[in-house]
Amino acid sequence: MMNKKICMVGAFAVGKTSLVDQYVHSIFTERYLSTVGVKISKRVCCVGEQDVNLMLWDMEGKDEYNEINASYLRGAMGFFLVADGTRKATLNTALLIRLLVLDIIGSVPHCLLLNKSDMAADWQVTADDIAHLELQGLQVLKTSAKTGEGVEEAFSMLAEAMMQGS
Repeated sequence: MMNKKICMVGAFAVGKTSLVDQYVHSIFTERYLSTVGVKISKRVCCVGEQDVNLMLWDMEGKDEYNEINASYLRGAMGFFLVADGTRKATLNTALLIRLLVLDIIGSVPHCLLLNKSDMAADWQVTADDIAHLELQGLQVLKTSAKTGEGVEEAFSMLAEAMMQGS
C-alpha cells in the first residue's frame, strides 16, 4: 500500500481539524479547540485499483505571530489550503501560506478549500473572488465540515492528483 502525506494549512479557526475529523471519523463538533503543533490522522482510500494510506497532517493555524513550521511540511506530497468563506481575511492568509509552502516543498498537488459552505448567506468570499483564483490556475472547492459537503470529493481529488505524480 502506498503512503501519501497531505498537510492541512491555513489561518486559525478556518476548519482544518473539523475537515479532517469529518473525513476520517464522519463527525463534527461545534466546540473549538486550537491545534497546537500538528495532529496526525490517517485514512485509507482507494484510487482506481490502488489502496492509498493518506497521512493527514493537521497543522496549527498561521497568523502574523505564528510561522509555518517547515519541518512539518517535509515529505508532503500534497496539501490543502483552507480558508473560511465567512472571513475573507482568511483567504488572503491562505494565499500567502500557499507561497510559503510551495517555496518549502516545491510544486505538489494542492487545492484551496473554502470551508463553511453551509453558511453561504454569511460569506465574504464572492463568486468573482473564486473565478479570479481559478483563472490563476488554483483549484477551488467549497466544503462544509459541518454537513460533509464536498469533503469526501476534495480528499479523493487530491489523492488522485498525488497518485498521478507517483
